[in-house]
Amino acid sequence: MTTATLVERFYEAYTNRQPIDKEAVPETLEMSEAYRVQQLHTDKKAIDDKDNHAGYKISLTSEETQRMFNSTTPLYGALTRSTISDGTIELSRMLSPLIELELVFIVEKDLSTEDDYESIMAKTRIVPGLEIPDSRFTNWFPNLSLGQLVADSAVAGKVVIGNSTAELSYDQLHNIEGALKFEGEVIASGISSEVLGNPVHAVKWLIDELAKHGQSLKKGAIISSGTFILPKVLKKGKYEASFKGVGNVILNVI
Repeated sequence: MTTATLVERFYEAYTNRQPIDKEAVPETLEMSEAYRVQQLHTDKKAIDDKDNHAGYKISLTSEETQRMFNSTTPLYGALTRSTISDGTIELSRMLSPLIELELVFIVEKDLSTEDDYESIMAKTRIVPGLEIPDSRFTNWFPNLSLGQLVADSAVAGKVVIGNSTAELSYDQLHNIEGALKFEGEVIASGISSEVLGNPVHAVKWLIDELAKHGQSLKKGAIISSGTFILPKVLKKGKYEASFKGVGNVILNVI
C-alpha cells in the first residue's frame, strides 16, 4: 500500500467524517512511514482546505498510557487551525471523541534542540487546556498499533485553550493539581507529574523528536503537552478544567 493511498484514506475520513476500519491501514506500518503519512496529510489539509498547521499534541506521556499501546516513548501528532476550539464543540461533528486534562504551551520565541528546560519555559506561555482526542478509525481506544496511531496524527481532534498570567518555575510545574468537572461534578483529577514527570520534559522530548524529522517549533506554535488523567468519553454538557495556580478553561459540548 503506497503512502499516497494512506494519505487519501485519512483525508477522506477527515473531510467526510466517516471512520475507517483498522484493516484499512497496516498494523505493521513503520514509525518513520507513519510520521511521513501524518506530515503529508497535514500538508494536504493546508493546501486543499487552507487548514494550516498550528502546532502539536504529545501522546503517551505516562507509563500507563504507554503500556496500553505497548510503547516505551511518547508520540506526537499535528494540530491544524481547525482543531483549535473556541470553547464550543458540536458532538455530531466528531467521530468517537474523548476528553483529557492538559497544560498547553504557546511558543513565544523559536525553540531548538539547544534549549534546556529553563529556556523552554522562558520562551513559552503555559495555559490551561482540554484536549479532545478523536480518531479516524473505528473502535480505536486502545486498539491501534503505534504506526496506526501516529499516521492518524496521534488521534488529534480538538484542543481548547484558556488564559493564564501565572509565571511558573520548573519546580512548580511538576506539581500542578488538575481537576475536570462535568456539569459541576468532579469526574477526574490528576497531577502534572503524570506527564513524563513534568510537562516541560514532554516539550523537550518533542523538540528533539521533531529535529529528527527536520522540523522545529516556531513562534506561535501550540503544544498540548500530555494528559493528567486517563481519557473520559466526551458527552453533551458543560466541562470545566481547573489547574491550581494556573487557571481554568471551559468547554460546552452541544
